[in-house]
Amino acid sequence: MLAGKRAIRVGDQILKEVAVLLLNRVRDPRIRSVTITGIRLSDDLKTAKIYYSVMGEKNAVGKAQAGLDSAKGFIKRELGLRMSLRYVPEIRFVYDASLESGSHMDKLFEEIQKTRDISGNDGLESD
Repeated sequence: MLAGKRAIRVGDQILKEVAVLLLNRVRDPRIRSVTITGIRLSDDLKTAKIYYSVMGEKNAVGKAQAGLDSAKGFIKRELGLRMSLRYVPEIRFVYDASLESGSHMDKLFEEIQKTRDISGNDGLESD
């Protein structure tokens, strides 16, 4: 048997399948800017939280959530056909704000660096 928890291995496979389905089979324009970022599968393999992020405007998150929710049945059926699991997990899509907060942090660091460059101070004090 492979090392690691089964839920993690199966979750990784589900994540790959869902990404392929969203890219190639789901035609909803609301999910075109969706990026799948991770999955949390319960130990009994019956529930899956699939995390996603959205590039674009603030209202794009609501539209993407609606699109993903409407495609949930199709995705679950396709997972059942593609994977040999006793139970196809119940899928819940959850917005992942970590990319957005990381982007915000990058902007803050850039502003700090610009301030240092303008003042000629590298942040180190000398005696």
